[in-house]
Amino acid sequence: MLTVHKNYVLDEDRRPVAVQVPIGEFERIEEIFENYGLAKLMDEVENEERLSGEAAQQYYHALKSNVEN
Repeated sequence: MLTVHKNYVLDEDRRPVAVQVPIGEFERIEEIFENYGLAKLMDEVENEERLSGEAAQQYYHALKSNVEN
């Protein structure tokens, strides 16, 4: 389990309004979120049609040119 060292930021009424975490722990949390999202996406597309390497490159270039235009 990831241990998160938190520092609470309080407002003038001593209500918590934010949390500070060390940058290394924050980056690890981001990595966990990204891995979770990638795993969910992989599960969602598991049964979809797969492209060959060449077809995937053509599809990627078509998407890229659409974005640039």
